[in-house]
Amino acid sequence: MATGGFASKRIPGRYGFDYFYPKPQETAPFVAAGMNAIRVPVLWERLQPQPNAPIDATELARLDESIAGLGGFGLIILDVHNYAKYRGQRLDQIDPRGAMLADLWTRLARHYAGDKRIAFGVMNEPNGLSATAWRPIAEASLQAIRATGARNLVLVPGTNWSGAHSWTKGSDSNGEALKTLVDPANNMAFEMHQYPDADSSGTHPECVAPKAAAQAFDSATAWLRANKARGFLGEFGASSDPNCLAALDAVLGTLDAGSDVWLGWTYWAGGALWGPYMYSVQPDKTGDKSQMSILIRHKS
Repeated sequence: MATGGFASKRIPGRYGFDYFYPKPQETAPFVAAGMNAIRVPVLWERLQPQPNAPIDATELARLDESIAGLGGFGLIILDVHNYAKYRGQRLDQIDPRGAMLADLWTRLARHYAGDKRIAFGVMNEPNGLSATAWRPIAEASLQAIRATGARNLVLVPGTNWSGAHSWTKGSDSNGEALKTLVDPANNMAFEMHQYPDADSSGTHPECVAPKAAAQAFDSATAWLRANKARGFLGEFGASSDPNCLAALDAVLGTLDAGSDVWLGWTYWAGGALWGPYMYSVQPDKTGDKSQMSILIRHKS
C-alpha cells in the first residue's frame, strides 16, 4: 500500500491529501482475498524532521492508527522509502557510518518491538552508492535495532535498487558485500525487488518472456542457498498485458519453488491514490484488477 510514500517532494505534505497511511477500507479487499502481508512505506523526513532527534509525535500517531487497523495481516513491513537519501542527500556522502539511519531505527524499534507482526524494512531501493559503501550503513541499522532488544524480522536491501537480477553481478555486488552480514537475533532476510520489464525498472507496460522473468531470480536464489540466507521479494509488479500476466505467474512460480529460501512477497502496489497506474491492483468500480487472480493463486 504505497500511499504513505507519496508526494516526497512536499515535506511534510498534507496528510489525507498528499499522502496517507493504509486505511481499513483500502486494505479490506486484500484481507478478504487472503493476503497476509502488507508493506507500509513511510518517508524518513516526515517521521523524523531533523536527524538524531525525536520522532514527530503527530506523524507517529498517524502511523500507529493505521497499523491498528491492519489486524487482518500477519506481517506488516515498515518501509523507509528514501532510496538511501535524507532530504535528497546520499547517506554515504553525509553519514557514511550510518549513524543517522541507525538513530531512526533505534527509535522505531523501541516503539514497535512489542508487536511481532511488524517487520523493519531498513531502506527502500538504495541507489547511487556502491555495495561496499552501503554495507556499513545497513549493518549499523541492524545492530541498532538489536541493541534495543527488538527481535522483529529485519529486511536488509542491497544497493542498485536491490535488484534480484543483479544481486551477484560485478566485483562490488550486493552478494559479495552482504554475504558476511550477521544478525545477532537470527531473524533477518535480504529484501530484493524485481520487475519483469526489459530493464527491470518497473516502468514499462511490456514484459520479457515468462521464462526470462523467472530466470532473473536464478543467481539470487542460488546465492541465498549457498549462504544459508533468506530472501523476501519486497516489490514486483506487472501490467495487464497478457504476456506480463504470464510473466507475473512465472515469477511467483519460481518463488514457490524456492520457498526454502524465499520467505514471501509484497506486490507493488495497492492504494487509493494510484488512479490508472498500470501496476495497481486496488479494486475500482469495475471490480478486481486482472493481476489479482494470479496473486491469489500463489498466496501462501
